[in-house]
Amino acid sequence: MPPVPTNIPGLKATVDRVVYHYGGLTMPPGYPHAFIYFVTIHNNSSHIVILMGRKWIITESNGETTVVEGEKIVGQTPRIHPGDSWSYNSYHVTKGNAEVHGSYYGQDCAGNLIRIPVSPFSLEVPAQGS
Repeated sequence: MPPVPTNIPGLKATVDRVVYHYGGLTMPPGYPHAFIYFVTIHNNSSHIVILMGRKWIITESNGETTVVEGEKIVGQTPRIHPGDSWSYNSYHVTKGNAEVHGSYYGQDCAGNLIRIPVSPFSLEVPAQGS
């Protein structure tokens, strides 16, 4: 059985801001809405951690679910020392309103697998004319 990642007390991921993006992006067919999200990962533990990937679960208001998972985070494998944090932004595209949750995964300096959950957040399409 593979080792189970642990949640280390003091590691926290916060979604700082979500912005609906108007135009400028080439959108995939059927996904007309883009949301830029800003995340900070805080390391208030006594461990150096290396983030190696992420997994997002996006549930559209119509019930469709998309899972986005992969290595690295915006092309990086950040190393976060105790007391430090790391921030970045990326985006999701949707058909309409959606709920998102997920986690980051990696390892601590001893090679133990870690998981940092992200609290669910909403992607709300603004009303026309807003």
